[in-house]
Amino acid sequence: MGQKTVVVGAGPVGALAALYAAQRGHDVEVYELRSDLRDPSTTPLNFTKSINLALSERGINAMKQSGRPEILDKIISETIPMRGRMIHGKNPSGTLYEQGQDYDIHGRTLFAADRGGLNKILLDELESLPNVKFFFNHKLTGADFRKHKAWFEVSQGKASPRGRNQEIEVDFDLLIGADGAHSSTRYHMMKYARMDYQQEYVDTLWCEFQITAREVKAGEDEKSKFAISPHHLHIWPGKEFMFIAIPSLDGSFTCTLFLPSSHFSTLESDPSTLPIFFDTNFPGVTSLILPRDLISSFTTNPHLPLISIKCAPYHFTDSAVIVGDAAHAMVPFYGQGMNAGLEDVRVLFSILDKHRLPSSGEPNDVEARAKALEEYTAFRKEDAHAINDLALQNYVEMCSSVVDPIYKARKWLEEKLSVWIPGLGWTTKYSRVSFGNERYSEVVKRSERQGKLLVTSLLGLMGLPIMAGGLALWWKLRKGAGR
Repeated sequence: MGQKTVVVGAGPVGALAALYAAQRGHDVEVYELRSDLRDPSTTPLNFTKSINLALSERGINAMKQSGRPEILDKIISETIPMRGRMIHGKNPSGTLYEQGQDYDIHGRTLFAADRGGLNKILLDELESLPNVKFFFNHKLTGADFRKHKAWFEVSQGKASPRGRNQEIEVDFDLLIGADGAHSSTRYHMMKYARMDYQQEYVDTLWCEFQITAREVKAGEDEKSKFAISPHHLHIWPGKEFMFIAIPSLDGSFTCTLFLPSSHFSTLESDPSTLPIFFDTNFPGVTSLILPRDLISSFTTNPHLPLISIKCAPYHFTDSAVIVGDAAHAMVPFYGQGMNAGLEDVRVLFSILDKHRLPSSGEPNDVEARAKALEEYTAFRKEDAHAINDLALQNYVEMCSSVVDPIYKARKWLEEKLSVWIPGLGWTTKYSRVSFGNERYSEVVKRSERQGKLLVTSLLGLMGLPIMAGGLALWWKLRKGAGR
């Protein structure tokens, strides 16, 4: 009998985990709290479209390694390549400006993806497999990880004799928790594993807005439906806050306001001041979003918190493991949340494969699986913590550093060095994170070494004129003394 793998959570990370398991011949059951996520009427957990996704190399590589690489072509065909950031602002003269900053000097791009569309492609692929079953409207209410049992409440099923929703019992060999930042799997695992847990709410809330698509008139290029460049992530930096816009295929832009809670409170007390606030801090936005629409979105859409979660271990013996936001929820400022979660799946199954029993080819040996999950936690913890920290740090970069001359000078120099002297392996930290598969923890170490070397070299170059001047003065005085 094959291994039975239960996946809790049918989002992109959970769906990919189910696909990896199914490709290895497991009997896979996917349990999801919400209704079928492909149904447009299904309400997202945060009651909004959520921040559009930026698919990068790590997520792409994880899908390539899934055993169903054709799904990547479908996903990429429904994305928009973004070559860099477009910084918006106002000159001292009062004129508006746009300044492009490419992500990568070698022309590599991120891909703006709609979360729902990406999720649908993965779920459709899973549904075509005979060894995968879906269970929507099933809430994980309990688990005994020693006995390999879990209990789910069926919210649209038959009521029990006591009038409550029916509860079912499910056996499993391995349970994979991919159920988000407020993970039920993690909550129940804490009762068994001695888990260190750190949760931090950042003093920043976010609210969603939208730049609508323009009407394409006869004879106009299809790209004219985009009000601003579709190949950039647009940023209006404000030092302590920012406004961003990410393109969608239909010509619209999903926009997000990131703002300290105190500023939200001020604006909530009098939403009519919102257009003035935008004109002062995000010049040009009110020409893209009508003031009345700004106010409507602000008062209608929720003002949601940003959470950062670190924990360890990610597993309990041989029976359960958590991935994605369940293991390391992060703020969205590096665009790595989903990509890191998809990479979790690739790394997890590569380690499980390494411990596969050579006799049967089936990793259903309890001891082997326990060793694999222990190795996964040991390997992945440092990387997950590293990208959590980088995501927090990148908020400062996006809000203010993008217009700082020193930041731009270092970025320019590092990129030029990667072209002029490729043998050095010199590149920006952002490129290492977004366009490679190097471990996050190693990216941090190499970037720190690179930064120290750069500072030392610059100080040395700056010191050369001083040293030369000193030597010239010494020589002049020496000659004068000899007369």
